[in-house]
Amino acid sequence: MHTLALFDDEAPLPDQPLGPQAVVLRAFARPQVDALLPCIDAIAAVSPFRRMVTPGGFTMSVALTNCGALGWTTDRRGYRYAAVDPLTGRPWPAMPELLSRLAQDAAEAAGFVGFRPDACLVNRYEPGARLTLHQDKDEQDYGAPIVSVSLGMAARFLFGGLERAQPTQKVALQHGDVVVWGGSDRLRYHGVMPLQGDAHPLLGLQRINLTFRQAG
Repeated sequence: MHTLALFDDEAPLPDQPLGPQAVVLRAFARPQVDALLPCIDAIAAVSPFRRMVTPGGFTMSVALTNCGALGWTTDRRGYRYAAVDPLTGRPWPAMPELLSRLAQDAAEAAGFVGFRPDACLVNRYEPGARLTLHQDKDEQDYGAPIVSVSLGMAARFLFGGLERAQPTQKVALQHGDVVVWGGSDRLRYHGVMPLQGDAHPLLGLQRINLTFRQAG
C-alpha cells in the first residue's frame, strides 16, 4: 500500500481495506488534481456531459461522459460499451496519458499489476444525485479490477456483497480518494448515496468520479 496521505486540515488517514481484494487508497490522486481537471474539461468539450436514460426508461440523476477506446452508454435498448459517442456521432475522446497512468498506478498500489484501462467513465454528481446499487457486468471479462477516483464534494460510497440483498458498507470518500476492487471482490454490488453536504473549495457543488475499466 502507498504512504499515508494528508487531507486538508486533517490528520493522516491510512488506506482502508473494504474486502480481500478491495481498498480505498486515501488521497492517492490528490497530488495530480491540478493536472486532472484540465483533462476532464477537454474531454467534456468534445463529448459533453449528459444524463442518459436507462433501459427501464428512467433518466439518470448523474450526468456522464467518457474517454478512451470504449465508452459506457445506456438507452432503452440496454447497457453497453460503444466506440462512438451517440450524442456526437464521433469516437469518444482519447484517454489522456495522465489518466491512464493514474489508474495503472492505483491498481498496482492495490495489488493488481498490468491493468490497462481502455474505458474511463466520467460521472458528474450534483446535490441529490445518486447511483443505485449495481454490479459492473458489461465488460467482456472480469479479470481486471475497477479503479474509481473521487474529486470534489465528499460522497458516501456503498460497497456491498455479491448479492444485492447482502449488507453494505457506507464509506466516506473525500477529494482525491481512489477505490480499487477486483479479484474475488470484482462483482461486489456498489453505489453512491444521494450527494449532500458542503461545496468543495475547488469544484463547488459537484463531485466528479472517474471510473476506469478494461472493457474490451
